[in-house]
Amino acid sequence: MLKGICRLAATTALVAAALTGTAFAKDWKVAVFASSAQNGFNQAIYAGVEAKAKELGNVETSIYDGQFDAALQYSQIEDVLAGGQFDAFIVVPNDTVGIAGAVEEVGKAGKPLATALFPIGPDLSKLEPQVPGVTTTVAGPPAAGARAQAEDVVKFCEGKDPCNVAILIGQRIYPFDNLRYESYVEVLGKHPNIKIVATGEGNYDPDKSLTVMQDILQANADIDVVLSNADQHLIGAEIAIEAAGRDVKAMYLSGGGAASVAIDAIREGRWDVTLAAFPFSMGVYALDAVVKTLEGKDAPSFVNMDEVGPVPAMINAEVLAANPDFKGEWAQ
Repeated sequence: MLKGICRLAATTALVAAALTGTAFAKDWKVAVFASSAQNGFNQAIYAGVEAKAKELGNVETSIYDGQFDAALQYSQIEDVLAGGQFDAFIVVPNDTVGIAGAVEEVGKAGKPLATALFPIGPDLSKLEPQVPGVTTTVAGPPAAGARAQAEDVVKFCEGKDPCNVAILIGQRIYPFDNLRYESYVEVLGKHPNIKIVATGEGNYDPDKSLTVMQDILQANADIDVVLSNADQHLIGAEIAIEAAGRDVKAMYLSGGGAASVAIDAIREGRWDVTLAAFPFSMGVYALDAVVKTLEGKDAPSFVNMDEVGPVPAMINAEVLAANPDFKGEWAQ
C-alpha cells in the first residue's frame, strides 16, 4: 500500500512538473511598432527583436510600419490592441508625447509594453516609465547625448574664432529632435567664438541631407563643423562638401547612431565621432523585458543604452582603436 502511495505521489509530481513546463513554455506573440519600417535603424531594432525571439524559441513577432507618421502609428497600436492577437508590444515612437493615449490603453488591457530609442512621456531626460502602460524603457537620454556631442565641438573649436557650425537635425517638429537641437544651442551658445550659421532638417534621409547641405554651403562658404544627430545626414552632407571642393578631413563631422558607414568613415579619418545608439542591442533588451514581464519574472523598468552598449557611447578614432572588432549594429 505504501509503495502504491509513493508511486502515485511520484506520478502526480511528474504530471505537475510537465504541466508547469508547458505553462512556462507558452508561446507569445509580440507586435513591434516601428517609427518607419523602411528606416535602417528601425530595421536593426527589429533584427535584435527577432534574434532574441529565436534564442527564446517561444516568441512570434510582427512589425508594423509607422512611416514616420505619428497619427498612423497611434491608430496602428489601437487597431492591433483591439484585434487581441498579441500579448505584448514594443514601440519605437514617432511622437513621444502624443502616443501616450494609445500606450495607456495597452496598459489597461494588461499587456506589457517596452519603448525603444526614446522614453514615452513629457520628460525625455527621464528613463523611468512616466506613462501608465510603459513597463520598460530601452533608450539613451537624448539631451545628455546631444550635450556630449556639443561639448566635443567646443573642444574642436578651441582657438578658432569664428568657428562656424552647421547643424543638421531630423525634424524639429519631433520633441526628441527639438530637445537635441536645444541642447546643441545651449552648449554652443556659451562660447562666443562659436557661430551657428545654419540649421537644416535632413529627416534621416541622405538624399534630403545632400540637398540641405548644398543649400547651406551656397549661403555659407566657410563651415568648420557639421553637427548632426544622425549618420544618415552626414552621408549626404559629405557628398555635398566634396562636390563643393571642400576638404572633408579638415572639417569636424559629428553624427549619431553608430551606423557601420560611420564607423568606417571614422576609421578612415573622414568623420570624427558618432553618438552610438546600438539598435540591435535595443531590440534584444526590449523583447527580453516584455517576455520576462509576461512570464512573471523581474524585468528592468529601464535600460540605459549609454551604459550597456558594447563600446562607449561617444565613438571616435580612439575608441575604435581600442575596439578593433566593432563594426556598428546597423548599416544606415
